[in-house]
Amino acid sequence: MLGGCALTPFASTPPVPATLAEAPPPLPPTGSLFDARRYAALAGDDRAARVGDLLTIRLVERTRASKSASADASRDGKTSIDLPTAKPFSFIPKGLLRGGSNQIFKGSGAAAQDNLLSGEIAVTVRERLPGGILRVAGEKRLTLNRGEEQVQLTGLVRIADIAPDNSVVSTRVADARIRYSGTGQVADQSRQGWLARFFAKVSPL
Repeated sequence: MLGGCALTPFASTPPVPATLAEAPPPLPPTGSLFDARRYAALAGDDRAARVGDLLTIRLVERTRASKSASADASRDGKTSIDLPTAKPFSFIPKGLLRGGSNQIFKGSGAAAQDNLLSGEIAVTVRERLPGGILRVAGEKRLTLNRGEEQVQLTGLVRIADIAPDNSVVSTRVADARIRYSGTGQVADQSRQGWLARFFAKVSPL
């Protein structure tokens, strides 16, 4: 019975079916050959420029940092007093008036970090600021077999930096806030337990 319980399949949420918007009602005839409501320019720019437009952000983030430090210090001191061997000094034990100290300190430390994030995420223009600046925000959720991956991005984009294919690299996003997180069995196994984190905080070492 216990073995049968262990083999219970992982409960997954069924995908939400996509819903199509209702078609708008037909436009009433105006009696004119030119209709501004159906006007389409022969040449135009499909790049995002208005609130609600979609923009593709190409994630090309890579950061690398390293730091090392070392210190070495030592101190040595000795003090001694030589007394005559005649009485009454001869009754003082040899070495009683000698002292010294020795202190040595050595320390070293090193830290290294390397992060890489690549891919694409579609965001929405939330606000258009003066000077051709767009405030964008968006997120992407991927439901995998054993968890869910989430990417969130917010920032400022210049219209001049948008490529003809309506995309811009993440290195051109100002005040960018990129968050990548995951949930599920894989993320739980790679995260330190709460008891281990507690002892890591209270440990003096």
